[in-house]
Amino acid sequence: QVQPVESGGGLVQPGGSLRLSCAASESILSINSMGWYRQAPGKQRELVAQITSSGSTTYADFVKGRFTISRDNAKNTGYLQMNSLKPEDTAVFYCLLDFITLSGWRYSSWGQGTPVTVSS
Repeated sequence: QVQPVESGGGLVQPGGSLRLSCAASESILSINSMGWYRQAPGKQRELVAQITSSGSTTYADFVKGRFTISRDNAKNTGYLQMNSLKPEDTAVFYCLLDFITLSGWRYSSWGQGTPVTVSS
């Protein structure tokens, strides 16, 4: 079963930057849309940013001006560039991928998550 695989998380100091990546575990035909979500300890999972098939983007208010979502259609990979990170950004970040398989089937699937810790 095709599953998104996130990478790029880690420990960073406040004010620092990280770039998360999300790619399918197997070859796919295309990505329809992609969303990045985060879940902090003891809190519900929340939307951070999403990008549609046409490239339209949406951001949560708490990341506007700091995070940028993008996609590389040739690589079927999505990214979340995170700048000016704050301790309150500490969470596990998840990718939700809506994609078309090589057989032409459409699926949505969550990745396993990549942890981001912002601390000095």
